[in-house]
Amino acid sequence: MSVSALGRSNLERFIHGVTPNVPSQTLSKSCIHDLNKLWQPIDRDTIEYFTLGDLWNCYDECSAYGLGIPLLSDNCEKIVQYYVPYLSALQIYTNKSFACFRNSSDDSDAVEFESDSWSDDSESDKMSRSFSNNSSKTWDANSDDSSFDHEGLWPMRDRLGYLYFQYYETCSPYWRMPLMDKINELSRDHLGLTTFRSVDLSPASWMAVAW
Repeated sequence: MSVSALGRSNLERFIHGVTPNVPSQTLSKSCIHDLNKLWQPIDRDTIEYFTLGDLWNCYDECSAYGLGIPLLSDNCEKIVQYYVPYLSALQIYTNKSFACFRNSSDDSDAVEFESDSWSDDSESDKMSRSFSNNSSKTWDANSDDSSFDHEGLWPMRDRLGYLYFQYYETCSPYWRMPLMDKINELSRDHLGLTTFRSVDLSPASWMAVAW
């Protein structure tokens, strides 16, 4: 354990350990004009990005074996605690509608946008699912091209993007499959979960991971 690591709290060591270090690539200049200028600094000479597949690969090894985090016990003994990541929730908003992606693809089996996925369909979860669907519809309605932000400068759709996929896990982490296994399962029907680039995603996109 390094001297700098010894000066950290256990929480700081945990956050440092679980933060993914995603390899980046340089975006071709010919692709810059396709970016949403509200989301990306298009005035830069170079723009870096990563794919969602590269992001998930950061969780591959720890999904299988656990991630060892060096910690200090109450009596200042050095220990290593292992953590496994589990997907709790995920929402992906993109800069293009499904029609745009489908027109650029010959795949007639492409999945529809605004796909919802829940891990369980118990009565309580169905109520939660209904509530979430209504919330999503409200957000989408507010994101219509005819709606503008409070400043009246940009359509809300330009600010939020188009909903591609959302997933909510209702089971306890003890009953979930590891994050990488879950992503592999979900991406069979939603290829964008591994192929989308970070520059394709709206800042409204987010994920929650339990350890």
